[in-house]
Amino acid sequence: MIPTEAFAIDAACAPAAEPVISLDYGSRYTDDDKSRSTIDADSNEAVNTALRPVDDFIRDLVVGANDVLNETDPATASTAADCVLTQIAVWARADALSDLSSYTARLSVGARIGAIAEAYRQIRPQVTDLKAVADVDQWLITRGDEQLAFWEEEATSGARTGNLRAWAALALLNIGEVTDTDTFVWWAGASSVRILCTARDDGSLPQETKRGSYGLHYQFHALSPLVTIAARLDQAGMPITTVCNDALTRVVDYAFNDLDQEGALTQEYSGAQQSYFDGTETMEDHELAFLGPYVTLFPQSNLAARAEGIESLSNSKLGGDQRLLWP
Repeated sequence: MIPTEAFAIDAACAPAAEPVISLDYGSRYTDDDKSRSTIDADSNEAVNTALRPVDDFIRDLVVGANDVLNETDPATASTAADCVLTQIAVWARADALSDLSSYTARLSVGARIGAIAEAYRQIRPQVTDLKAVADVDQWLITRGDEQLAFWEEEATSGARTGNLRAWAALALLNIGEVTDTDTFVWWAGASSVRILCTARDDGSLPQETKRGSYGLHYQFHALSPLVTIAARLDQAGMPITTVCNDALTRVVDYAFNDLDQEGALTQEYSGAQQSYFDGTETMEDHELAFLGPYVTLFPQSNLAARAEGIESLSNSKLGGDQRLLWP
């Protein structure tokens, strides 16, 4: 273990969290449920425990990165950006997230890598420590290479069209943009198109709606990275919004139509009452944070009014406050 003192930056900047090098956990779901919708309580807690230090680190980074974007004084913004950079560099120099011993860890780590890369992308224009930049760039590129290889060589055929592929695609887009790695940007776009083009005529995503009571939950989970990628690629002059007969708007419309119908549409596909309506969970604001980039893409959408009514459009894995990122 690296001594705690090694994480201290300076008196004005909080110490970085201890880097997480290894992740090794199994599925959250019971082994005998092919739909992967029956949660095993012990396994679920083991996964949450393993990921909690990473997620806590991400939340702190995103708060710091958003503060940089909100800062109006250039000198103060640069100092704050260097603080966030130094925290990320601690993880980079420790080769964090390099030892992913289980298939499930390799399958699900993309969203976390992407979140760190997004915080870095936000503060990158303001930083001054070029050595730290070089170290972070190389670390992110290495993690990106590993993710690309996993999804192309190891992931199952079903997983390759599911929400976790979309989150990995967002990670590679973030890394690709901030490190000028064109291959990653291209792969992110191609991956998103591959997933979107699986949508049925009604906009449902087959890989998600088969997930028992969590079908609608995972349709929404896929929308966060897919919409964000589409909005960012649109800004870059690489639009994917019209592919496969306007698949993006169809998958979004399906999700909200079904939400308004209390999951009846997905229940027809999955055979189970949906988790948002059976007492298992309630829809959280962070699950709808993608409405920030979506309304930027489609300002005339009837979802603009829905977005206005949501108090907080913030999701740490999308880089925090979406109203800040997509004003």
